[in-house]
Amino acid sequence: EVQLQASGGGLVQAGGSLRLSCAASGFTFDDYTIGWFRRAPGKEREGVSCFRNIDGSTYYVDSVKGRFTISSDNAKNTVYLQMNSLKPEDTAVYYCAAADKNWSPPLWDHSGSYCLASAMYEYWGQGTLVTVSS
Repeated sequence: EVQLQASGGGLVQAGGSLRLSCAASGFTFDDYTIGWFRRAPGKEREGVSCFRNIDGSTYYVDSVKGRFTISSDNAKNTVYLQMNSLKPEDTAVYYCAAADKNWSPPLWDHSGSYCLASAMYEYWGQGTLVTVSS
């Protein structure tokens, strides 16, 4: 059974950092495209960052570029989201997700729009809350 466990959220002041972890079980995550998403209060779910399985490309939504970094530890079957220079608008519940093993974002999608689209993901973790105070 594919399972994802997100952790690492918490309360942090603006300008601070947090590292989220997404531990995968029941599958080898590097065979799958993995994404981080968030849902802020009163807003729709948004793709934050993703890791394309077929070539290791990474993508970020514009609002976090230069501040967030997605990475992985194959030995631990874990994907991380390092979040620096946090802003109050980053406050949200953050989710990790895995796409179906037989699907990968197309290589011609240089913008990452497919990789960051939540509809493309099959498996979801339970979410971890990040609160950034001003």
